[in-house]
Amino acid sequence: MLDIIKGPIMTEKSAGLAQNNVITFSVDVKANKTQIKQAIEKKFNVKVLNVNTVTVRPKKKRVGKYTGYTNKVKKAIVTLKEGSSIELN
Repeated sequence: MLDIIKGPIMTEKSAGLAQNNVITFSVDVKANKTQIKQAIEKKFNVKVLNVNTVTVRPKKKRVGKYTGYTNKVKKAIVTLKEGSSIELN
């Protein structure tokens, strides 16, 4: 099985969403919503209501004369059941 959850995404927007039991994670690009839900419920022992995903396309970057792309990233925005919480440090 893939290592689905890479880690939490801590930004100002995700901190604001955390007040409403919505947590944002960086996940494996190949993972689907069902796999993400099962992995979070198993790892953090919480009940997940909804999972929304966003695939961030690679951006073109340049360093000197060399051009390339950043890595493709997938974000999972997870809504937890009332009373459930995940402590992120």
